[in-house]
Amino acid sequence: MFGTPVYTPTARFLHWLMAFLILGMLALGLFMTGLDLSPAKLRLYSWHKWIGVTLFLLALARILWRATHPAPPLPGSVPAWEGLAAYAVHGLFYLLMLATPLSGWLMSSAKGFQTVWWGVLPLPDLLGKDEALGRLLETVHQSLNWGLIVLLIVHVFAALKHQYVDRDGLMERMLPRMR
Repeated sequence: MFGTPVYTPTARFLHWLMAFLILGMLALGLFMTGLDLSPAKLRLYSWHKWIGVTLFLLALARILWRATHPAPPLPGSVPAWEGLAAYAVHGLFYLLMLATPLSGWLMSSAKGFQTVWWGVLPLPDLLGKDEALGRLLETVHQSLNWGLIVLLIVHVFAALKHQYVDRDGLMERMLPRMR
């Protein structure tokens, strides 16, 4: 089962932690935007922003880890085009894991709502208050999230294809190791 080289425990931990948080953030974002203005909605927005900043920092940590700990090589059975596609998808993931929370922070700044990380650490506004720019950045943030959703679907289907159609052990590289 684990005959192919695997990712480091740190890489696997960051992958699954971020996967869990990103899926939760997507669900929270879709849920909270449909609520009427209330203290509960404002609390959810705060949590969303806190987790978004945390995800941004985790993405930076993940990129630094990946830069110093390269991914294990793909099995020789993986066609070159699939290797290029995997490389492109992972590159887009890293880009979206940075751009999505950054766009949310920019949007909050432009809308005049400061981000206070975990309710304790006020982060600087990255832009001055600008209603039109805030609306534009809201569209950008939503579009990046939809792009992330599409990429997640592609990623999951590719992993499942490798697991159940190709049966090449590729998915085990990122699964938690059980003794």
